Amino acid sequence: MDAVTALPASEFFARAKARLTLDVPPGLNDASITPKRGDHDVDPVMQKIAEVRPVKPAAVLVPVVDPPEPTVLLTQRAQHLPNHPGQISFPGGKIEKFDADPMDAALRETKEEIGIDRSLIEPLGYLDLYMTTQGFRIVPLIGRVKPGFTLKLNAGEVDNVFEVPLAFLMDQANMQRHSRDWNGMTRHFYAVTFEQHYIWGVTAGILRNLHERIYA
Repeated sequence: MDAVTALPASEFFARAKARLTLDVPPGLNDASITPKRGDHDVDPVMQKIAEVRPVKPAAVLVPVVDPPEPTVLLTQRAQHLPNHPGQISFPGGKIEKFDADPMDAALRETKEEIGIDRSLIEPLGYLDLYMTTQGFRIVPLIGRVKPGFTLKLNAGEVDNVFEVPLAFLMDQANMQRHSRDWNGMTRHFYAVTFEQHYIWGVTAGILRNLHERIYA
């Protein structure tokens, strides 16, 4: 692990505040703008597929817990869900009409899914807008989470919650390129394995973008 990967907590949060903003990305609702980050980072053909899908605005929270060693809080989606059952993700979901902005949606979904109240989360800024093959345009919000919170999982959406050291996720030696068959095509994606957890696809792609924005 290099010295840059092992940033002290104070330096990580200072960089996040300095480099990120809460300005809503212009491509969130505008189909004529193609986000520069997304599944097409490692699989360029997916850009053409995503561009013809209906735009689906969404937001997630990237919760960075602030004990002596920062960790990232991740969820495992419920096995009975119709879309991406059992996959590792960030708390979040669709931006509803009643949400004031992506931050409001990400904090609301976090409360609904895992029970952490927004009063315990300091929003630091947005990463780059991330476009998925299915047409979702996801705004990742970096949030500093105060330690000592109590989790309350929504069993209808989440099976498990766990923490991974931020330094482990930011160590690019742990970020790999994998592939698998999807609808007769070979899909390529980023993935990180931590203990028994396989973190891949959108979640890994957003973590890679976090490295680009804060550590590069």
